[in-house]
Amino acid sequence: MTGIYDERVARKAYVRRRQTTVFSITVVCMVVALVVSLLFYFHAFGLGKPQTAESLPNHGVTVACAVPDSSGTAKYVDTSTVHVRVLNGTQHSGFARAVGEALTNRGFTVESVANYQKTDVKRTVIYYGRNTVNEAYTLNDHFTDAVMKMDDRQDKLIDVVLGATFDNLKTKSKVLGKGAKITSISGCVDSSKMTNLPKALTHDAVS
Repeated sequence: MTGIYDERVARKAYVRRRQTTVFSITVVCMVVALVVSLLFYFHAFGLGKPQTAESLPNHGVTVACAVPDSSGTAKYVDTSTVHVRVLNGTQHSGFARAVGEALTNRGFTVESVANYQKTDVKRTVIYYGRNTVNEAYTLNDHFTDAVMKMDDRQDKLIDVVLGATFDNLKTKSKVLGKGAKITSISGCVDSSKMTNLPKALTHDAVS
């Protein structure tokens, strides 16, 4: 009887140890899962944090790479060769005219200023075509938060649609200027490989 009793006691002890082990592992897993969830919730070490303008300088929009010249380097162009139409996409009256004058003072050829078809644009957008990639980069270098979007236009006009987040042009001392090397936006694509482009805003072509 003693042997049978000892065997039952040992079996019960084994079952208890196994249950304790399984329970402990379960608790540890739950704690780890909770900690990981909290790390993502509070964006610790950047976990689960939405990509920002810093990590997505063109805010997730595919942009064309700057076009290199015969020396193999893409360079900012003379502002006088950049033809711009400034459109006000906000409810602030006279916004486009003020920015147009500021761009004119910086040497850009401002073709016209007008109101955009919407008044609730949040972020400034620079619309350009295949033939004005470096010109668009040159214009964009004067803005702090604009998004560059290529459409199907074939002429030289570039549209700037002002959004609510626009505050002011970049300080002149921070603008690189004509002849400086253009650093293409990260993730850019060769313009010749960009297809299914959106239709350009209605405009008078500029050659």
